[in-house]
Amino acid sequence: MSELALAQGELWRSLRGRTQARIGLGRAGSALPTRHRLELQAAHAAARDAVHSPFEPDRVAAGLPGLPTVRVRSAAGDRLTYLQRPDLGRRLDATDRAHLPAGEWDVVFVVADGLSSRAVHEHAATVVTETVTRLPGWRIAPVVLAEQARVALGDAVAAAMGAAMVVVLIGERPGMSAADSLGAYLTYRPVPGATTDADRNCLSNIRPPLGLSYEGAAGKLAGLMGRARELGATGVGLKDESDALPA
Repeated sequence: MSELALAQGELWRSLRGRTQARIGLGRAGSALPTRHRLELQAAHAAARDAVHSPFEPDRVAAGLPGLPTVRVRSAAGDRLTYLQRPDLGRRLDATDRAHLPAGEWDVVFVVADGLSSRAVHEHAATVVTETVTRLPGWRIAPVVLAEQARVALGDAVAAAMGAAMVVVLIGERPGMSAADSLGAYLTYRPVPGATTDADRNCLSNIRPPLGLSYEGAAGKLAGLMGRARELGATGVGLKDESDALPA
């Protein structure tokens, strides 16, 4: 092998060590090398498993010592319906709605399975715990564990419980490089059926060590929540300036 080929190989190895993107994989004839093809198939299988694995609310509740929880379902009766009917995943089951405790809460945290139960099982409880410790004096509602849920289900939960703000922690759509990515969606004074994505703030890719850390996510989230309460708004009117450069 020539010195140029060796140098190119070393360059690609160095670059692959700095990203999860599949770059510089080479080829075997007109196809990928066998090792990389098998890795791609394994990643695809992990993504499918993340979507279809059942939600385990007991597992999440066990990671929230000292925080009361309540369980709800969406109007999607099973996983297939949930995947085929996103609109039903945004609606709260009528029976479960009646069991939600109403009060004058500053915020309610909703932990939803979304499209990756794995992400929720591995990260959600720690993010909630880390965030709550940064909210002294806040009236925090029982944590709602939601099955077959989309982000907008949190709007109905907040309205039913009388919470001024909702934080939905949800499993994000798995990709070929990440099957365990958690998202956090913050909404102030949500109105079911009227609140849009433009009214929310989102923190994405919470999954240490390759994504956003628990401490980083909790710090950003608590900062946004405090600012949202001051402004009386979230979404396009609220910017995360925690990483802004000094003037």
